[in-house]
Amino acid sequence: MKHEAGRIVQEAKAMTRKEVLLKAMEGRITWLQAAEILRMSPRHLRRMRDGYERYGFTALQDGRRRNRACRLPASTVKEVCRLKRYKYPDFSVRHFHDFISEKHGLTVSYTWTKLVLQEAGLAEKGRGRGKHRRKRERRPMVGMLLHLDASTHRWLPDLPMQDLVVMLDDADGRILYARFFPQEGTASTFAALLHVLTRHGRFCELYTDRGSHFCTTGQAGEAPNEIQNGQVPRALRSLGIHQILARSPEARGRSERAFGTIQGRLPQELRLAAITTYCHANDYLAEVFTPDFNRRFTVSPFQPESAFVRIAGVDLPLVLSSQHERVVRPDNTVTFEKLVLQIPRSSERRNFVRCPVLIHELVDDTLAVSYQARFLARFTRRGALIPNSQPKRLAA
Repeated sequence: MKHEAGRIVQEAKAMTRKEVLLKAMEGRITWLQAAEILRMSPRHLRRMRDGYERYGFTALQDGRRRNRACRLPASTVKEVCRLKRYKYPDFSVRHFHDFISEKHGLTVSYTWTKLVLQEAGLAEKGRGRGKHRRKRERRPMVGMLLHLDASTHRWLPDLPMQDLVVMLDDADGRILYARFFPQEGTASTFAALLHVLTRHGRFCELYTDRGSHFCTTGQAGEAPNEIQNGQVPRALRSLGIHQILARSPEARGRSERAFGTIQGRLPQELRLAAITTYCHANDYLAEVFTPDFNRRFTVSPFQPESAFVRIAGVDLPLVLSSQHERVVRPDNTVTFEKLVLQIPRSSERRNFVRCPVLIHELVDDTLAVSYQARFLARFTRRGALIPNSQPKRLAA
């Protein structure tokens, strides 16, 4: 204990007056040690302590300055510092303020909380402002522009890192889809698109980075090819959705800032909820975190109308699938990833020998075979035929 107290005293000598006093208030150093560090007489510091216990934190302010209208008791300062130090050490100041206001009933302002935590050494002070930049205006209506991005982060400390795929609306900042995947790619993109298109409808534009599943580039460092024939660009063209490729991470500032907020809140909340698997984390995302995020951070769009358009007559699971061309062999089979898929009998045609067909990798991790916009069969990932699969028309 003596060694620990000595270490705290040495650290306190490099701190400001308020920081030393806050350490004394928390009981981490004695008031006599604080008087020695600040080179004050014990009598003068005793008067400051009595004033603090009587009038709260404002008693430590310079009396020649403007007095604050609100005087908070010393117990509030101690409780705020205790909660931040021992229960919410990894929370950002904004996140911490939300929790102590809603879950602990402390009626203190965000600015007051930030100043106290900064003076106590429990929060970092922000850097100075850089050069002036003009922020891009939001789209006026929801459904005009959606951001799709992923963030690799240590969301659960005892498990390997996974990618959190998020799709949010540019107009109001609302999260429309959020889910963990071992790695982002074509499958995660189609899962996000299927979720949003099914629940909200077709939107106008999709803003993404230049990942290999979004576009192809002739040479590193050059612009993407003018003609994109990848799986995601093909699906977006078939649905009439324009794709915008960002030139840099800074160009995706809106989604980058959203991920900054998510990374500062989600791991801490998963820890508090005692979640240890990504399966349960996905449930927490859908049921708790996303609704709470949208409640706190969604803004009102400039126009109340919606640009989402309901989709009719389109089989979205088939459109939003990775498609591979194959030619049927003489025994009415096709091969895919070392699997042999047996096409069943059809009332429309005697056989499909030498016919060009498409194999679809569906979002639900099954396979489908189609011929000239006609659905032929559906299989498991092991190649087993799924019975009673009703034929469905493919999108034009």
